[in-house]
Amino acid sequence: MLLGTLLVLFLLGGTGPASAHAALRATDPEDGSVLKSAPRDITLTFTEAVGLLEDSFRVLDPDGRRLRTGEPEHARGGAETARVTLPAKLAEGTYTVAWRVVSADSHPVSGAFTFSVGKPSLTTATVDTGPTEDPATKSLYNIARYLAYLAVALLIGTATFMAVCRPPDAPVLHRLLKAGWWTLLGATLALLVLRAPYETGEGPLGALSADSVTRTLTGRPGEVLLARLALLLVAALYLLRLARLRKPFGWAGAALAVGLAVTWAAGEHASAGIQVPVAMTSSALHLLATAVWLGGLTALLVTLYRARLTPAAVTRFSRVAFVSVTVLVGTGVYQSWRGLGSWDALTGTTYGRLLTLKLAAVVLLLGAAALSRRWTARLATVGAETAETAETAETAETVVEAEAAVREKVPEPVGGPPLPEGPAAAPESSASGSCEPESPEPDSPEPEPPAPTEAGSGQRSALRRSVLAEVAVGAAVLAVTTLLTSTLPGRAEAEAAAGTPAVVGASVTNVPFDVGTPGGHGKVQVTIDPGRVGDNSIEALVYGPDGGVSVVPELRISFTLPAKDIGPVDAELTDKGGYWGNSFLNLPIAGKWEMKVTVRTTEVDQVSETRTVVIR
Repeated sequence: MLLGTLLVLFLLGGTGPASAHAALRATDPEDGSVLKSAPRDITLTFTEAVGLLEDSFRVLDPDGRRLRTGEPEHARGGAETARVTLPAKLAEGTYTVAWRVVSADSHPVSGAFTFSVGKPSLTTATVDTGPTEDPATKSLYNIARYLAYLAVALLIGTATFMAVCRPPDAPVLHRLLKAGWWTLLGATLALLVLRAPYETGEGPLGALSADSVTRTLTGRPGEVLLARLALLLVAALYLLRLARLRKPFGWAGAALAVGLAVTWAAGEHASAGIQVPVAMTSSALHLLATAVWLGGLTALLVTLYRARLTPAAVTRFSRVAFVSVTVLVGTGVYQSWRGLGSWDALTGTTYGRLLTLKLAAVVLLLGAAALSRRWTARLATVGAETAETAETAETAETVVEAEAAVREKVPEPVGGPPLPEGPAAAPESSASGSCEPESPEPDSPEPEPPAPTEAGSGQRSALRRSVLAEVAVGAAVLAVTTLLTSTLPGRAEAEAAAGTPAVVGASVTNVPFDVGTPGGHGKVQVTIDPGRVGDNSIEALVYGPDGGVSVVPELRISFTLPAKDIGPVDAELTDKGGYWGNSFLNLPIAGKWEMKVTVRTTEVDQVSETRTVVIR
C-alpha cells in the first residue's frame, strides 16, 4: 500500500537542511593574520544573509579584557555581512573575536577567530568568548519543533483521510483533529517564547525580558510564527463550522493546509541559500505530502482499530499515499542535492551521517510498507468476493420474489373461467392464509455473507500491525529530521571552505601544552606561510613557563583532513637552532585540517595537543 516509504530516504528534506545555515566565508582581518597597524573595524562575510544581535561581537584584547565596540551593522556588501567598529588605538598583541549571528533560515551560528597587531602575544589568556547554546533552551526548542512537525502532519493528514475515505467513525477522527490543532498551537507558542533565548544562547528565563519579546516579534522568524498562529485560528473556525454542518473538507481547507506549509518554508532552510523560489515551493509540497502520508497513516490506524473500514476506502487511501510518495521522492531528491552538494559530504559531514541514519530507517519502513501493500491487496480481494457474493444473493432474492409475484397473480383472472385444478386453491390459501412457509426461500441467502467478512478479519489485523510499524518508524525518522534541521549542510560547509580568499601573510596558531611535571608547561607557536593549498613553510617556537624560548629534545607536527580522509601528513620538522621548521610542507586540499603537535620535554615526558587550522 504505502510503497511511498521510499520517501524516507529524503523524509522532510524540505523541512530539513537545504544549503542553509550561514557559514563563515571570510573575515577581515583574516583569521590568524599579523597586521602592521590596527584595523578600524572587523567585517565578516557569510554564505547567506544573516541577522544581527545586540551582542553579535565580543572583541577581547591580549589581556582578555572586552573592548568597547560600536553597534553591529551590515557592511556595504549587503545582508551577507556583519561589521563592528573598533576603538581608535589598539595595543600590540593578539585579539580574540567571538561572534554570533542568526542565519536567514532562522538558526543561530557562532564562532571565534584571532588576529594580531604588530606581533602575536607570547601568552594568550583563556577567557569566555561569549554565550554558547544553552542546553536547556536548545532542547526545549527542538522538542517544540518536533511536536510542531508531528502536529501539522496529524492535522492535515487526518483531514485529508476524512475527505477521501469518508470513514464511518467520524467522531474519533474529529478528536484526532483537535489533538493535532491543540498540539500545533502549543508548540508554536513555545517556539515564539523560546525564540529570543535560542538566538542569544541564554537560558529559558531569558524569554521574560521585554527586549526579548520585542526582538522576537519584529524579526522574520517571529513574524512567520505569528502568521502560523493566525492561520491556526482561522482553521479552528473552519473545523468547527464543518463539524456543525457535517460537511466534508473542501478547497478552503486545502488552502489553509498550503498556508501552514508555507510558514515552514518561509521560516526554515528553504528560505535561504540557492534557488530560493524553487526551494520554498519544493519545501511546501514536501511537507504537505509528508503530512498527507504520515498523518493519514495515523488516521487509518485509528480507524482500523475503532471501526469497520471498507476495503474500497483503504484502497482509496493507498492511491492517495502513492501520489504523496511520488511528490516526496521528487522533492526529497532535489532538497538532498541542495543540502549535500557532493557524495563526499554524505560520509564526511555530520549532516551526511545523519542522512545515512535515515537511510537505515528506510529498510525498516520498506519492510512494513511491503506488508501493508500485500495485506491491502488481500483485503481488497476479500472485499470484492464479499461484494460478488452479496450481488449473487441479491439477484437470487429478486428472482424468487418475481416468481412468487407471478404465482400470486396467476389465480386472479378477471372475467375468465375458473381454473380447473388444485393450483387455484393453493394461491387462494396463500393469499388468505399465512405466508410463513414460503418466506425462507427469499430470506435464505442472507446468512451467508458473514463468511467472507470473517475471512477478512485476518487481513485487517495484519494490516493494522504493519501500519502501526510504519507510524512508529515514521515518528522516529521525524526525530532524526529535527536534528538535521540544526546541522550545517555539506554544501554550506564546502562553500565556506572554497569561498574563503587566501590569507595575506602567515597563519599563526598558539598551542598550549602541559606534560604534568614541574616546569613542564608552556606553548608552541606554529606559523604556516602562506597557509594555503600547495607548498608552505612551517616554523614552530617553543615557549617555556617564563614566556621565553625553550629548548626541547623533540617536536613533531602532523596534519589530518578528516573530511577527505587524508593524513596524517608529517611536517618533518628539523631543529634549526632555536626553532623547528620545514620549508616544504605540502598540503594539497583546502579545508579544516587537524594539526597535532607533540612536544617531548624530557626523555620520558611528552604530550600531544590538537588544533584546527584552515588551509585556503
